[in-house]
Parts: sequence; structure tokens; C-alpha cells
Amino acid sequence: MSCIITSSADASAPYAIIAFLRWEDSLVVLDKIDSPADLKGLGFAELKRLAAEIRQQLIQTVSLNGGHLASNLGVVELTIALHRVFTSPEDKIVWDVGHQCYAHKLLTGRRDKFGTLRQYGGLSGFTTRAESPHDPFGAGHAGTSVSAALGIALARDLNKSSYHVVAIIGDGSLGAGMAFEAVNHAGHLGTKLIVVLNDNGMSISPSVGAMSKLLNQVRFDARYEFAKKKVRKTVARLPFGELAWELSKRIKSRFESVLLPNIFWEQLGFSYLGPVDGHNIKELEAALTRARDFESKPVLVHVLTRKGKGYAVAEANATKFHGVPPNDAKAKDAPSYSQVFGRTVLRLMQQNKRVVAITAAMLDGTGLTSVAAHFPDRVFDVGICEQHAVTLAAGLATQGFIPIVAIYSTFLQRAYDQIIHDVCIQNLPVVFALDRGGIVGDDGKTHQGAFDISYLRAIPNMIIAAPKDEDELQHLLYTAINAGQPVAVRYPRGSGHGVALASDFRLLPLGKGEMLKEGGDVGILAIGSAVYPALTAAEKLGKEGIHCTVANARFAKPLDSELIMGLAASTKRLLTVEENALAGGFGSAVLELLGKIKLEGVKVECLGLPDRFIEHGTQELFRAMFKLDSEGIAKCVTAAFPELVGEASFR
Repeated sequence: MSCIITSSADASAPYAIIAFLRWEDSLVVLDKIDSPADLKGLGFAELKRLAAEIRQQLIQTVSLNGGHLASNLGVVELTIALHRVFTSPEDKIVWDVGHQCYAHKLLTGRRDKFGTLRQYGGLSGFTTRAESPHDPFGAGHAGTSVSAALGIALARDLNKSSYHVVAIIGDGSLGAGMAFEAVNHAGHLGTKLIVVLNDNGMSISPSVGAMSKLLNQVRFDARYEFAKKKVRKTVARLPFGELAWELSKRIKSRFESVLLPNIFWEQLGFSYLGPVDGHNIKELEAALTRARDFESKPVLVHVLTRKGKGYAVAEANATKFHGVPPNDAKAKDAPSYSQVFGRTVLRLMQQNKRVVAITAAMLDGTGLTSVAAHFPDRVFDVGICEQHAVTLAAGLATQGFIPIVAIYSTFLQRAYDQIIHDVCIQNLPVVFALDRGGIVGDDGKTHQGAFDISYLRAIPNMIIAAPKDEDELQHLLYTAINAGQPVAVRYPRGSGHGVALASDFRLLPLGKGEMLKEGGDVGILAIGSAVYPALTAAEKLGKEGIHCTVANARFAKPLDSELIMGLAASTKRLLTVEENALAGGFGSAVLELLGKIKLEGVKVECLGLPDRFIEHGTQELFRAMFKLDSEGIAKCVTAAFPELVGEASFR
């Protein structure tokens, strides 16, 4: 069996396009695996080939559909070993985050549908209970697996059952506060639970924090490697193989007691096994079997893996190959909002020494990598710890600094109490940069930034803004650091509109929008990513004789009441458009305002995201589905105000 893989000319590029030129043999082993039970009778030679075939399938599918590549390549052998040692779905295998579950899907009856991965109506890129009984817990955010697995284990005990529960958590996720809480509770209870620590030294970016340093001590301790090799050589020369093996394990245990952090886990109430080569199926099975058959208490199996294993460029740069776009993704000339954000923060930090930046394991994703290179002492990557990130910012703000907290919209939800209690009650000047606000797309329901306007709008002292384009983003960020109170700036995933970026920042008046187009028939109030589609819709409607006023609201809180009331009074018809949940969103705020001033005779229609969790699919698909593209907005105007169609025909 041989495989030739080519990539783009620059193999270090973020997303090399992968093309298979030849695969001499079919997937002879993988094609026979319809359930985990089919793994049980395979020999190790077949398992080695199976691992290669899985990697081939992963690279081929992700290159077409996009998805998480490096993380999945790193756990192929671990996934095989888990499904050979445990009996799913009777035994419960809980994956943290779930973005590394592709091999798990291939081995659990979803091989024939794997080509639909991350496609609308197809397989999710994460674990989801509705998809398979082999997914006992849905995921998408980090740090949840140990809590969920412990809950399942407690239910098992209460039901007098005897199945095994396994949580697989990465070293990056282990640094999350929730994971520490769960480990602490599990050790206290002493419930039988197996935690597999998938230690690859990475989350998306390299892992940070004291825990990471502790684990790296194991990964790179030359004394341990030397000791292990010496023990193996000694044992090989001893008679009585079985006794020699037992002796070797005891010697190994002695070395571990001196050199490894197992004492940390023992003190927490866990038995520690490892470290284990995460790409050696025999060693993995031996360790997992030992954990499975261990006494009734929590066990941690420490597995060392390499992110991107089996694909050289992904191994060399796991951060860039963490998430890969589909190979038909069109390159855009305009920079992404994340890139503009990073460039803007760099300029703001150059101009103002009190500005600092904080992110939660997303330096690259939020655009802060280059900023950190320029200002390593003023950029803080706290790991997957959103709660800590927000309160850390609050502490900095009390001492005269202006923190910019860059966190994806969906992840900031995890720090809601800290936003209220530690920032807004004290009215501290913390700027929240909410990347991926609105429809995210193929990552699906756990990642859609659908709720941030709604969940932030209820908080006193919070200002909420959304730019119509990348130039307005930089001015809003400049305005935010000068506001002297909490400000959230939310912006979408993807490229900007290609507008020119002003060389000088300008302060934008807080709570004030702008009129972009005049027309007397209907007023379209749009915010953020909805502004440009609203303008295009107005142009289409104008050709049909329906004349729209289009306003860029710019702020969801405080509202520009003067602009809104003026539009309502002059047109008597308003359409609000937002890429946020309708419940509690910008449109709701406009309705609250109009209800408060009791302006009569005004018809209002609100357009936004429906009251449901949005599955995986492209941004374009969902914007069309929810009438948030120009065509949909135009149709919504004529449907909501049908009298305009009749009036236009007489003009």
C-alpha cells in the first residue's frame, strides 16, 4: 500500500490543499469496520494498516470539506485502542471538545456517511447524542468531559450498573477551571472513572500555564527516558521473563515516583498510569486494560501524542493545520475581521502604553499572534480559561490599564458571571472583542455566535457595538478604549468588504448610528454584518419603485433613539435586521424603545436568527435560509409591508 500526497507549493502555508495522486489498494481494513466490535479480532499488523487507512480518509475528507485536521490525526491509535479495550456503546467514551472524534465516527458505524462531514444535513464535526449511541455526550467547548463523565459514572452507580466510563481530555483543556473542578470532585468521591490525558503540548496554540510545564517535564525529561531504556535493556537479559516483567514494572514505578508528577494525581485521589506512547497500539491497550481492570477508584492514563501525526506539514505546524478550510474555499482579497482586529490592536498598543490584550488559548484565531510578538509583556494568553481571562482584565483595569479581551462570541458565554460581577458592577473599562459574532457556519450549533447581543444587552453599564465593515471596526475599537466603561465590539467570522482602512483613528459618538441611504417608504435599521446586505436590498427594491431609508445602527446599546424615532415617524414602517437571536436582540431593543415612547401607527418587522440552535452548514446557506442576505431582506420588506407593492405599481 502506498500513498502520494501533494500540497501547495508552500507547504508551510496555513492551509495547504491536499490531493491524492495514487492509492494503490482500497481501504481493505477500514471498509470492513462497521462497528467497534469488528476491531476485536484484528491482529496488530492489521491495526497498523487500519491506522494508516484512517489517516488517509481523514486527510482526504477534511481537504474537501474543511474541518479539524491536526487534532484528529494525533488520536488515531488512541481511538483504535479505546474501542478495542472498551465496549461502546455499553461503555461510555466521552470526548472533550469533540473536535478530535473523526476516527471515532469512522469506527462507530458512520463510515459510509463520513463524506458528509460538516455539510448541511450531514455528520457533525463534533460529538452529538442525536447522531449516534456511541456519542454519550455532546460537545463543542473545552473542559467539559470529566464533569460529564463523572455524572454518567454516578448515574451508573446509582443504577447499580457496571459499565466503564472514560473521559478523553487534552492537556490544553485540562487547564480549564471546569476541568480542575471536576478532577477535584472525582478524586473526593473516589468513583470508578477513567480519565485519558491526551498530552500533545497543544490546545490550538501551544498550551500555556503551570500544568503544561508540569506535563512537559514528563514529555521531555531526559532522565526518565534514559531510566526507561536502561530498565528495558536490563530486563531483556534477565531469566524468568514473567518475573522479570513484574520487576521491570516495579522499577519503572520507582523511577516514576521520583521523576514524574504522578504524586500530584495521587494526592488528588487518582491512580496514575503512564506516560504511554500514544502512537503505539500495544502500549495503549496494555495501559487502558490496566486502567479498566483497576480497583474501584479514579484512574488517569497519561498518553503522549503528536498533533498532526502522519502528515509532515501538519506535524510541523499543528496550529495552522488545526482547522482547515475546504479546498474549494475562495481566497478573498479583503483581510479578515480577525486580521484587521490584530493590526488595530497593535497600533493601539503602540499609541497607548496602558492598553493590554488578553485571550483564552486563541492567539492565532483572534489575530493576536503578531501583537504578542511585538508586545510579549502586554499580551496574555491564559489558556482555555475564559472566566479567569475576564476577571484578570478587571484586575488590570482597577490599576489604570485598558484591557482588550479577545474571545469568540460562543466562548465568552462561559464567563457571563464574571462580565456581570467583576466588570460591569464595578463599571471597569474592559473592552470585549467578540470575534465570530453571528453565524459561524460549519462548526455548527456549539459555535454559532447567535446570542451575544441578547446576553450582554441585559447588563447595566455595558455598551454593545457592531461595525458594518472592517474600517468601522478599527474606529469602534479606538472608541471603546476611550469610553471609560465596559464596551463589547462584536464582528463576524470571515473577510471584510475590501473597504479602504483609514490611516487615522476617529472617535465615534457613543450610541449614535448613521444614515446611509434616504427613502420615504420604509426604514431599514441594520446592525453589523446585516448593513451591507440591507443596502443591496434597498437598491433592488428601489428598482421596483419601493424606496427605503437604510440606517447603520452601529450600537445595540445604547440605542440611537433620535435616529430610530425619526425613521419611525417619517416612514411608519420599520424593518430591523441583525445576525443575532431575535429573542432579546437588537430588534427587541427597538420594540422596547417604541413601546416606551408609545409611538402609534408604526408597523415593525424584526429579522434575525430564529429561536433554535443552528446546525452546521455554510454561512451563505444560513443567511439565505433566514432571509439575512440581500434577496431575503428585500422579500421580507415586500412580505411585511405588502401595501408598498401596490403603491409602487401606481408610481
